Amino acid sequence: MTYTTYADVFRPGVSRNAPVARVYDFVLIVTASVFIALCAQIAIPLPYSPVPITGQTLAVLLTGILLGSKRGSAAVVAYCAEGAAGLPVFAGGGFGIQHFIGPTGGYLAGFVLAAYICGYLAERGWDRTFILTLLTLITGKAIIYACGLLWLVKWVGFNQVLIMGLYPFIPGMLIKIALATVLLPLGWKYLGVK
Repeated sequence: MTYTTYADVFRPGVSRNAPVARVYDFVLIVTASVFIALCAQIAIPLPYSPVPITGQTLAVLLTGILLGSKRGSAAVVAYCAEGAAGLPVFAGGGFGIQHFIGPTGGYLAGFVLAAYICGYLAERGWDRTFILTLLTLITGKAIIYACGLLWLVKWVGFNQVLIMGLYPFIPGMLIKIALATVLLPLGWKYLGVK
């Protein structure tokens, strides 16, 4: 069974293939890519790690959940393309291909997959209750960190990868997950959509 995403609630009442619906989707994708870029500017560099603490991981997960699998992952791809093209959208105003082949490349790849999976789960109602929303967010975070750590190990080694790529992010991750876990189901209750 497929559920409505937040983006579908506000979709113009026309078929998905109508020009106005396509424009709506395009605007959502571009807007979400800008949202991710803005959240990436909330960055705290760590002196001992090549990976900063940022707000973009939460933005990626919310983008997938709010827009759904296809639009959410398309927004993340657009964000990555903007950075690759030279726009200063990555953490701390970074840009360029080096971000994909450097220590943070695995996290960027994980963003696309996490947005898709979180969107897929939201399309199946996994953002309607606190428990399912929590599981959706944990799944998305696990995907991001799995991809990021597997790539980061190339630069920092197995002995340091968790110290540099996971442990410093756990407190912020817990706060972000808790906040989204409460707000997403409450939003559905406010909208009166089941």
